[in-house]
Amino acid sequence: MISRLFKASLATLGLGTVVLGLATRPAEAVPSFAAQTGQACVACHVGGFGPQLTPFGIAFKMTGYTLQGGSGLASEIPIAAMVMTDFTHTVKDQGSPAATHYGTNNNFSPDDQISLFYGGRITDFMGALAQVTYSGPDNAVYWDNSDFRAVVTKEIGSHDVVFGADLNNNPTVQDAYNTLYAWGFPYISSALSLTPAATPMVSQLGGSVVGVSLYTWVDQNWYAEIGGYRTLGYSDLRRIGNSLPSPGGIDGVAPYVRVAREWTWSSQLAEVGGMFFEAPLNETGNGLPGSNRYVDYGIDASWQFLGSGKHAFSVNANLLNEQQYLNASYSAGAASKDYHQLTQFRIVGAYNYMQTYGASLGYQQTWGTKDTLLYAPAQDSGSANGSPNSQAIIAQVDWTPFGKPDSWLAPYFNVRLGLQYVYYPQFNGGNANYDGFGRSASGNNTLYAFAWFAF
Repeated sequence: MISRLFKASLATLGLGTVVLGLATRPAEAVPSFAAQTGQACVACHVGGFGPQLTPFGIAFKMTGYTLQGGSGLASEIPIAAMVMTDFTHTVKDQGSPAATHYGTNNNFSPDDQISLFYGGRITDFMGALAQVTYSGPDNAVYWDNSDFRAVVTKEIGSHDVVFGADLNNNPTVQDAYNTLYAWGFPYISSALSLTPAATPMVSQLGGSVVGVSLYTWVDQNWYAEIGGYRTLGYSDLRRIGNSLPSPGGIDGVAPYVRVAREWTWSSQLAEVGGMFFEAPLNETGNGLPGSNRYVDYGIDASWQFLGSGKHAFSVNANLLNEQQYLNASYSAGAASKDYHQLTQFRIVGAYNYMQTYGASLGYQQTWGTKDTLLYAPAQDSGSANGSPNSQAIIAQVDWTPFGKPDSWLAPYFNVRLGLQYVYYPQFNGGNANYDGFGRSASGNNTLYAFAWFAF
């Protein structure tokens, strides 16, 4: 049966390629799901807009996006679209324009992201969320976050068991909990502001890889997944508008393992879990001899209280450690050590009132091995002391007027309007003059206003 699921998953990828014509930024709230299930957005998403999933949303994803219940022609057409429009202001101008055709500050992007989705059922046991995106800042069309699933559900003794095969293009995009990277907070952020240089490898490969995994979900409590990723070829990457990531392509297969335990009771959900990812990256395309290897492992936890829908609370957190074996970089003189560690901690708490008004407060900290060659001084983006250490506090308020059963044009239209502020106590290893060119961490503090439409 597992072999049949694996083959079905590969067949689904073929169908997805035909549908999209192409092969990352977050998006998991699409009205085609609501039309297919006959449920309002609030059934699947905390606060009436994605990507944070409720227990119902988790079950919908785990069972392959196949649940039906809607009526009419729209319930049979799994097509949706999304538009993000935003404005970015930083405390200090950047040393160069944020992107081509943009300025060094106060950038308005009416077409920050325009996406088309295939979102929903393909057959009784297959479904997909597949995204093609036009990015205004990049002036490019590319294959964005995509997740194809084939599932069967069995009763084994007294247990309900879901067996699934998953094919996706971004490690953690298949995850149903909002603790890891593809769907973690902040769910939307500026593409035109500076961000810290160091981040775990598991978060860097989206759009350049294809992964296949097998998973099981037992009694809606126990989850286990094992799979692997490979980098797409140069010609395939060009066809889908993506490029080889700067760290290099995967040398062989990168294994991925995920486990989680979930509890639901009295309008509450709790989850604890762990993940493992190992990526050997061939660096010859970057002019380095041989490969570097990155080993990521972490733990995560989440809790949410939905109550009657008037007040909702949630907390999501993860801690990840990365072992870096930089043999290629060290041999080429691009790193002063051949072994590094990088650790990242992220936590966010959120409150939502009447599934309409939201407030979130998040904290992120990254720390690791100093290396004056790997993290060299450079204007805006560098480190004066060779340290990857950074901290960020992220506050957001938002308004989601639709997404409820009686909303205007429900379930075919939704919007979230929000204001976000990112404060950096530390950036690339320092506070004052962190880059060696006079820039302070506070200069990167960012005010971000956005309008996020789904239809």
